Amino acid sequence: MIRRRVVAHGLVQGVFFRDSCRQEAERVGVSGWVRNTGEGKLEAAFEGDDDAVQRMVAWVRRGPPQADVTSVDVADEEPCAERGFTVR
Repeated sequence: MIRRRVVAHGLVQGVFFRDSCRQEAERVGVSGWVRNTGEGKLEAAFEGDDDAVQRMVAWVRRGPPQADVTSVDVADEEPCAERGFTVR
């Protein structure tokens, strides 16, 4: 079990990023959350098995079709046994 926090920069708000992220996280079996920040970024936390979390980090680097992700910051965190995936 691992946990990663990501912050995506670029055109990441107003492009259905959060809901698309929720759908993808549920598809691969990752827990956590996603939210827009006040600075125009997207922030998410993914928790689950290593392969599934890595897939989500890779997905954020692309984003949904309408997004234009210019960079992604990734940080390891301690898992906290989160259940489900929510849009904040």
